[in-house]
Amino acid sequence: MAKELWLNLPVKDVARSRKFFSELGFKFHPRHENSDEMAGLIIGDKQVMVMLFPEAVFKSFISNEIADTKLGTEVLISIDAQSKQEVDELIARAVAAGGEQIGKSSDQGWMYGGGFIDLDGHRWNVLYMDESKIPKD
Repeated sequence: MAKELWLNLPVKDVARSRKFFSELGFKFHPRHENSDEMAGLIIGDKQVMVMLFPEAVFKSFISNEIADTKLGTEVLISIDAQSKQEVDELIARAVAAGGEQIGKSSDQGWMYGGGFIDLDGHRWNVLYMDESKIPKD
């Protein structure tokens, strides 16, 4: 069975994307810190790796076209937050770094979430869940 997960995303400019995600507080794997050909964005305690590749490199991995993120969503990447405040702060940092907020954050009582679009049009969902408030059937 698989032990690790890597998500691969095409980006127009690795350095620009590295700067964007650094401004959001994310860390990168040191193996790729000086590379213009890839950046390993580390997500969470389990250290899921989101690999950022220039579009030309990414295209060499696939046999079809890269999705046009202006026309559709190829993936919604969801990450957790420790509080409602952290959801809002992360989205505000994304907007300040050049991203775009997706709609308004919503509160369902037990779950609070919102989202942002990064510099390359990829959608990120940020969620805080209070499992003690999940409605019981």
